Amino acid sequence: MTIALLGLPQDNNASYLSGPALAPQRIREALWSDSANMFTETGLDLGDPTIWTDSGNVALEGLTGQSAYDAIYSAVTQRIAQGHRLVSLGGDHSIAFPVIHAHANAYEGLNILHIDAHPDLYDNMLDNKFSHASPFARLMETGKIARLVQVGIRTQNAHQKAQAEKFGVETHEMRDLSKLADLQFEGPVYLSFDLDALDPAFAPGVSHFEPGGLSTRQGLDIIQNFKGQLVGADVVELNPLRDANGMTAMVAAKLAKELIARLVADQDASDR
Repeated sequence: MTIALLGLPQDNNASYLSGPALAPQRIREALWSDSANMFTETGLDLGDPTIWTDSGNVALEGLTGQSAYDAIYSAVTQRIAQGHRLVSLGGDHSIAFPVIHAHANAYEGLNILHIDAHPDLYDNMLDNKFSHASPFARLMETGKIARLVQVGIRTQNAHQKAQAEKFGVETHEMRDLSKLADLQFEGPVYLSFDLDALDPAFAPGVSHFEPGGLSTRQGLDIIQNFKGQLVGADVVELNPLRDANGMTAMVAAKLAKELIARLVADQDASDR
């Protein structure tokens, strides 16, 4: 089974700034930059073309709402059917709805590990059901998600707290991560990583600065150490227009590399 990198250049569901549609290409540039090498921290050589493939970008220019959702859902479903496991590069966080919905239809009992400053559980943000502030509300409404665990949250308002209670969301707020070491899942896991989960000191190239976040090391530790089988992942909300020196793109590339390594390791373990 090959890991596929899939670009999803969409930002027309953002509530504040445009720019994340430019992110997939910037992350690829960082991934191949001569300033680093292609080895992961586990020693996996991503220079080996048998391990992963770049599946290009889904053509989303000019698409909005349901038409964009359908294009993303179809592309992800097709690649899963071809035997790939995906690391998707956003784009704003709205891409998580069609991407994870496709995974939920392919993997019964899917769990979600969502790393973010924001819960993204709004029932209705700016009269847009596809908003980047709402994908996890839409996903929980499908009834196909076994468990949603959110890590790094530090902006939860009354509405989103009520939504979390309604959907039975497990929240590890940034002010108390003491139980993260015990994080364990039964069944397949999809990991969605919003770069604004990280403190702006580590990832300034995002639309929504939210101080008091995770370090890059903490984010990597979560990817590498949670207990469960990873079957898909995304990295979202890089805004290159705010990433003056390309540092956040490099962080995104680092996360993508370690997610590929985790997918490979978990697939190897399931084959044994």
